[in-house]
Amino acid sequence: MVSADLAGKVNELRRGEVYKRIARRIREFKDLGREGNEEWFSELCFCILTANSTARLGMKIQRELGSEGFLTLPLEELRHRLKAAGHRFPNTRARFIVEARRFLGIKNIIEGFTYARQAREWLAENVRGVGYKESSHFLRNVGFDDVAILDRHVLSVLHEHGSIDGVPRSLTRGRYLEIERKLEELARKLGLTLGELDLYLWYLKTGKVLK
Repeated sequence: MVSADLAGKVNELRRGEVYKRIARRIREFKDLGREGNEEWFSELCFCILTANSTARLGMKIQRELGSEGFLTLPLEELRHRLKAAGHRFPNTRARFIVEARRFLGIKNIIEGFTYARQAREWLAENVRGVGYKESSHFLRNVGFDDVAILDRHVLSVLHEHGSIDGVPRSLTRGRYLEIERKLEELARKLGLTLGELDLYLWYLKTGKVLK
C-alpha cells in the first residue's frame, strides 16, 4: 500500500530547497559513475564501512584515507586507522576491504551486467560485507537509480506511514524485494527514480542529504 500522506510529504519537499540539494547530489552520483575503477573501489569501501555504522562516519574515513589508502594500506594499519576513526568494527571492516581488492576492476565488472539488479546479485554474492542494502547503496552512488536502499531510516519512514508492519531487524532477499516493489510503486506515482526517492525519504527521517 502506498501512503498518500507520505507521497504528499515528498511532494512538499520537492517544492523547496531540498529539491535543489537532492538534484545536486544525484548529479554528483552520475559524475562519480563517469570516474574510473579506483574511484568506484573507494565508493565500494565506503559502503562496506557504512554497514551497521553511519554514512557520516564512512564519509569521514573515506576523506581521511582516500582511494590510495583503501587500495594499499596493509591490513594491520587499516585496522588501526578504522579504530582510531571510531568505527565499531575495525577488524572485520578492514578485512572485508582488503579482501575486496580482488575486485579492483569493479567498474569493468559492474558495467558488464545488463541491469543494475543483476549487478546487485553479483555484489551480494561475491563481496564480503556487502548485502542487498550495501550493494544497492554502492550502485546508487555510482549513478544507477533503479535500486532501493532499505536502511533503517527508510524502513522507519515506511513503517510510520503504514506501508510496512514494522521495522525488521534483518531482511531476507524475498522481503527486501517485496518492500522494494512498494517503493517502486511510490516512485512511479511521484515521477521519481528509486535513487531520488531514497534521498527524500532519508531527509524526512534525518533532515540531511548525505550519500
